[in-house]
Amino acid sequence: MDLTAERHSVPLSDGNHIPLLGLGTYGDPRTTPRGTALECVKLAIDVGYRHFDGALVYFNEHEVGQAIREKIADGTVQRKDIFYCGKLWNTFHPPELVRPALERTLKALKLDYVDLYIVELPMAFKALEACKDAGLVKSLGVSNFNRRQLDLLLNKPGLKHRPVSNQVECHPYFTQPKLLEYCRQNDIVIVGYCPIGSSRDASWVNVKCPPLLEDELLVSIGKKYKKSTAQVALRFNAQRGVVVIPKSFSPERIKHNFQIFDFSLTEEEMKAIEAQKKISALWSC
Repeated sequence: MDLTAERHSVPLSDGNHIPLLGLGTYGDPRTTPRGTALECVKLAIDVGYRHFDGALVYFNEHEVGQAIREKIADGTVQRKDIFYCGKLWNTFHPPELVRPALERTLKALKLDYVDLYIVELPMAFKALEACKDAGLVKSLGVSNFNRRQLDLLLNKPGLKHRPVSNQVECHPYFTQPKLLEYCRQNDIVIVGYCPIGSSRDASWVNVKCPPLLEDELLVSIGKKYKKSTAQVALRFNAQRGVVVIPKSFSPERIKHNFQIFDFSLTEEEMKAIEAQKKISALWSC
């Protein structure tokens, strides 16, 4: 896959495209200063990011939307250049609450549509299909679905719009090979959150293993290419077609994480990373 900083989108099954590298916009609202998301998203657009992953419950969509609109106004981008993914929170799964929740996101963003809207439970999917038909969202996706759940949804009688993506945890310690293969067979793109590692909660993570960013294999590969372990981890997933959405409000890290398009991993390096199994999943894939 020939990826560049300017061209790194992959096709979705509905004809739309999603950039392989995005910026996660979550920040703890109790500790993140006001205006942080605004300035960081503006910086990210200047750096080259075109994909932003957010949610109503992040309580900063108004800042993210303002940043996008300001960069449109100054001519840096057009709306069609930006890919915004929103999420239906669990308290809005009853069908009658789905569209109002999406409309709250659009009101906060002050945008006419979102590019992708994802849901964690299938009960809301039919209501989401109506939102797509109404032009409020371009593509529909799911999050944290395993193969059985995807099977049930894909074979649901009367399904009008297939999910184009499945957002799950995915990184070199949790490569999701079976789920990835299943999704490839069904034209579903994996979007990986925590792409440079997840929480080291001893109740489900093998804490005897080194933190992902200190992993010896990633360190050695990084030295070869003069890249950090974070950049190697991001490149690994992007190179196999997995969308990555590292979250950061650090200007330096936002710039750093984007520098993954000037090198590529060999087939042997990809296989070596895929062979590592150092984390147990919360759910079965």
